[in-house]
Amino acid sequence: MAVIVRSRRVILPEGEHPASIHIDRGTIVAIDAYGNAPAGADVLDAGDLVVSPGIVDTHVHVNEPGRTEWEGFDTATRAAAAGGVTTIVDMPLNSVPATTSTGGLDAKREAARRQCHVDVGFWGGVVPGNHGELNALVDAGVRGFKCFLVPSGVDEFPAVDEGDLRRALPVLVRRRVPLLVHAEDPHRIVGAELAQPGGARYATYLATRPPAAEVDAIRLMIRLATEFSVHTHIVHVAAAEAVDEIARARASGVPITAETCPHYLTFAAEEVPDGATLFKCAPPIRESRHRDALWEGLRRGALDLVATDHSPAPPALKCAGDFLRAWGGIASLELSLAATWTRLRAVGASARLGLTDLARWMSAAPASLAGLADRKGAIAIGRDADLIVWDPDAAFIVDAAALQQRHKLTPYAGRRLTGVVRTTLLRGEPVWNDGRLVRPGVGRLL
Repeated sequence: MAVIVRSRRVILPEGEHPASIHIDRGTIVAIDAYGNAPAGADVLDAGDLVVSPGIVDTHVHVNEPGRTEWEGFDTATRAAAAGGVTTIVDMPLNSVPATTSTGGLDAKREAARRQCHVDVGFWGGVVPGNHGELNALVDAGVRGFKCFLVPSGVDEFPAVDEGDLRRALPVLVRRRVPLLVHAEDPHRIVGAELAQPGGARYATYLATRPPAAEVDAIRLMIRLATEFSVHTHIVHVAAAEAVDEIARARASGVPITAETCPHYLTFAAEEVPDGATLFKCAPPIRESRHRDALWEGLRRGALDLVATDHSPAPPALKCAGDFLRAWGGIASLELSLAATWTRLRAVGASARLGLTDLARWMSAAPASLAGLADRKGAIAIGRDADLIVWDPDAAFIVDAAALQQRHKLTPYAGRRLTGVVRTTLLRGEPVWNDGRLVRPGVGRLL
């Protein structure tokens, strides 16, 4: 039986239109007028609700195996489904073992089997000395590689220097996969011991990681991207000056892309209370001028996409009250659509931004980054029928206790957001509907 999903507000690559999406065996086979449905078809009529392509989140730390008490595949993909995220790409660190060898990837896949509620892909890792593993990891299916230029916070995923990158980049160029970079220069970061006392003050932590740390690291990566012609992707850009640096490089033809995150687009340093370590991340949430510059970077194409950097940790590691000791990471997988849309509504009218831009930043561009654009990221013929049915006008107060993530810690708690997911469909079948998981364990490993 044919499956039809239709709405008066379908977000297609070319814009918003009334349409019916025709689905056969999980794939979009036609896009027709709203009223066109063959006799006997199974029709999901969303009326005036928005139907968007499922979100592809290319920056998620699942942490299983090894640190499943932080977050696991079951809880992470439940949160994803609840938030309209139909594909995640898992970062190679915080799990034990890290995904820096085929053995680490095998352990990841074994841990993920039969408990994923949305589709899951995997990044590999570049660390000192593992350049000999990279070809095998690509053969085994990783979508690309992540590295850190500063300590990652976990011993099993050390930072790389320029020499390490020079050994790894020829492999990535030959295999045509991207390098994702946590771009902060370790020489620009002020040691926590130099900032003592005052660990409860957000301003103290903010001063340890200045914008120059991002800028100098990005300049290094621009130089290497130019020399090696390797697709280099800068993750979680937080500084206005970093946006400018990336924009200049792109204008010069450097193969560089970049992302920012919902928390950088939502919060500003002036609003972070002292002692509120739920807001800690790296790079840090900066002042409002940086937030404004990130939105402008998205508008003019200097930044390509929005991804969560979903990085949860147990409550004890958030070290309530001490920014210098707390684990840096914000969990927002379930809230990414609403958080980004809420702020977009506030800034979008004057910038002429809207739902089509949101779909490009959160679905199409991340699918392209992960090499999944042939099947994910857009409502188009031949793509997987991964869809979100949602109400862009419905508001809610974030109830942290009701979130699907393992630990109910989020700086969004108590915040009023707009944009409620009603149904999440994976390959044309609802997996999340009316506030509950309705088809568990149907996610595939990509």
